Amino acid sequence: MNTNSPSNIARDAVPSMQKTSEDMMNSAGKAIESTREHANQALDKAENKVRELRGSVDPMVEMLAAKAQKMARQSLDVASEAKERAEKSLRHAADATTRYVSEQPMQSVLIAAAVGAAVALLVSTSRQRNQNRY
Repeated sequence: MNTNSPSNIARDAVPSMQKTSEDMMNSAGKAIESTREHANQALDKAENKVRELRGSVDPMVEMLAAKAQKMARQSLDVASEAKERAEKSLRHAADATTRYVSEQPMQSVLIAAAVGAAVALLVSTSRQRNQNRY
């Protein structure tokens, strides 16, 4: 029998092919493991960067929030002071008007009538202008 027959060659090639297949499987497994390790390292680096960024952003957000609260408080204080000044001014004007009316009742009535007539004249003139436009 010839040792170089196709069946003998195939039989001899099977262990070699199995070894090659096993080597390829081992290489693929090593490549997958290496890729997994690199991916894990990249994820760890990314996670560390996110922690660093979060650590630097959180204080900045807190600082901005504190400044916004301070500005809001200052705005409320300014508005409150302006309201108090306006109320004081209005009380002063009301007191002066009341005093004038009680001291000069006739002149007060004449002034009120004159102001009323002036306002009526302005309203009447304004209405006539509006009617002439259309």
